[in-house]
Amino acid sequence: MGYQNVSFPENSRFLVTGGAGFIGSNLCERILNLGYRVRCLDDLSTGRQANIDMFMDNPNYEFIKGDIKELNTCMEACQGVDYVLHQAAWGSVPRSIEMPLFYCANNITGTLNMLEAARQNGVKKFVYASSSSVYGDEPNLPKKEGHEGNLLSPYAVSKRADEEWAKQYTIHYGLDTYGLRYFNVFGRRQDPNGAYAAVIPKFIRQLLNGEVPTINGDGRQSRDFTYIENVIEANLKACMAGHEAAGEAFNIAYGGREYLLDIYYGLTEALDIHVEPNFGPDRAGDIKHSNAEISKAKEMLGYDPDWSFERGIREAIEWYKGG
Repeated sequence: MGYQNVSFPENSRFLVTGGAGFIGSNLCERILNLGYRVRCLDDLSTGRQANIDMFMDNPNYEFIKGDIKELNTCMEACQGVDYVLHQAAWGSVPRSIEMPLFYCANNITGTLNMLEAARQNGVKKFVYASSSSVYGDEPNLPKKEGHEGNLLSPYAVSKRADEEWAKQYTIHYGLDTYGLRYFNVFGRRQDPNGAYAAVIPKFIRQLLNGEVPTINGDGRQSRDFTYIENVIEANLKACMAGHEAAGEAFNIAYGGREYLLDIYYGLTEALDIHVEPNFGPDRAGDIKHSNAEISKAKEMLGYDPDWSFERGIREAIEWYKGG
């Protein structure tokens, strides 16, 4: 079960791009705890120094402040690396609609720089973050690989382009690439602040601060919220996957379906703070319903998520209360 049975050769080195971010810092922490070496690359544009301060004295940890838009930086970061876990990207559908050129440069060209640097440095496995946004307006549930719709945002375009480039690097250059389509990841260190904060930490922080949260739309949209532990497992399992799984993209989720209104009232119940929400307009580019079929990842990566939404949300609430 989970990531306990993952193992790599002694002195294996992992590069985590975006390693000061929410998902990246959790990956750094787990890999260090498993006894392997970690190099973190982050420009701290969306990642936070506070997420990585705890690692700075660890002799197995190395930090490079740098930008994936710079090929030379990517080349330097990939030197001597066995496994790349490429998490560096700017998220947020609404922000991507405001900043399409930046999302192309950062999320697409930045990923291409990382693929090229990994290839030239002989990296064994290149695992990268994709997104459930690649399903676009495909209406059928659950979402299944190979059944994608029209893309609804520049962010979605950037993630789909990353998948296509990664596939080319597997086909033409022999770099084993594995795309992980994350479905609404949540958990410790997810930033609750700012206009583009993810909904769960934002609701928790607002409720704890005595504010009235706003739900975009009617609250009847549904998501396959996925706890961070499942995502850590998926990244490590992908590093152990065989060549036959390379060049593919996989849904990474728990396989559940939660409605936003239910989550909101569940949080008010758990926190014993009973406040009715405000309702705002729908967000442009948002998908109404999202729920993942995860059998492909189970069969080809050995992915076996054991953190349900209920278990994860209990731990997340405790973390934010203590933060």
